[in-house]
Parts: sequence; structure tokens; C-alpha cells
Amino acid sequence: MTMVDVLANGLATIANNEIRNKRECIITPASKLLGQVLRIMQANGYIGELEFIDDGRAGKFKVQLLGRINKCKAIKPRYHVKVDEFERWEKRYFPAREMGLLIISTDKGVISHKEAKRRGIGGRLLAFVY
Repeated sequence: MTMVDVLANGLATIANNEIRNKRECIITPASKLLGQVLRIMQANGYIGELEFIDDGRAGKFKVQLLGRINKCKAIKPRYHVKVDEFERWEKRYFPAREMGLLIISTDKGVISHKEAKRRGIGGRLLAFVY
């Protein structure tokens, strides 16, 4: 039995295809968490069309790439973050202020760090993208 981090694999696939200037990529296997993270990236303009393909197994995501991602990666371990600590993590993962997106799992669902700041809630760091 091998350990598979679906989120890390999916984001690595996107990053690798982005480097090669591909227009789209297929991410397999799919998961609910990966889908939620991709939707946040889509809502913030990092990726284009997002399509779930049900192959009767784990499923796949077909993602349209816009060439806007410099780096995207899963954060491990999944650190717990309080509302007032986002600044520290932004400094750690982003090359500049206000550049990029931390994706956080909260008890209100998976949201971006900007949304979490606005709502005043913390959570666990899942991934970052810029």
C-alpha cells in the first residue's frame, strides 16, 4: 500500500504543465479536496475552465491553464493557522507582499486566506499558489 497525496500530485501536475507552457492538463486521480482547491484557484483567476471527468474509477480533472501560475504547491505538514498569523505564512511562501493565495481548510469549508481574514477564522494550510 503506497501513500498518495492526491492534492500534492495534482498541484505538481499543474505546475509542471505550466512550466512547459501547455494549454491544459489532466489530473488523475481526483478527490473532493483537490476539486475544492482547484475551484478556489479558478475563482481567483489562476486557472480557466475546470471539468470533472467520471471514468468509473477515481475520476479526473481536466484543467485549462492560463499561464498565470509561477508556483503552486501543497503545504506539508498542514500547519494550523490563527487569524493573526496569515502575514507570517505569506512572508514564508510568497516572493512579495499581496502576491499569491494561501488555501486553507476551515470548519466553514476550503477557502482562500483573504476570505478567512475577512471572516476572521483560522484553519489548516493546504496549499499556496502565485
